[in-house]
Amino acid sequence: MERPTASQLDDRIVAAVTELCERADDELEAGRYADAIARYREALALVPSPVHRWAVSTWIHGSIAEAHYLAGEHVAARDAIDDAFRCEGAIGNAFLHLRLGQVELHLGNRGRALDELIRAFTRAGEEVFAGEDPKYLALVKAALLEDSG
Repeated sequence: MERPTASQLDDRIVAAVTELCERADDELEAGRYADAIARYREALALVPSPVHRWAVSTWIHGSIAEAHYLAGEHVAARDAIDDAFRCEGAIGNAFLHLRLGQVELHLGNRGRALDELIRAFTRAGEEVFAGEDPKYLALVKAALLEDSG
């Protein structure tokens, strides 16, 4: 029997996951990061195993990473991003590369941070840096200028 694709995820599961993630998004916007993470994890628990085969898992793990990042929990954010990158459709996701670069910079891993920030930039340009601290885009531009010079 062929495994179902992400587009074949049961409609009831999609509806329940969407509802939980919307509630989690509201918690995130209100700054209740632990509550948001709990809701996202509830949603992830509804995804059939193995969860990494479903594209929706990329989105959920990315949301968990965002909550940890906003809470200043950089190691946990990195772990969630690593989980996201194991999921269907995550490779090349500019937002995940951006967040991973920011997290790695906070953790003191400048080389990996620059690699990830440059990946984000090459995939989505300056747009992915909109609304972020300008220092991240400045780091990318300085690194690219240095490499070309």
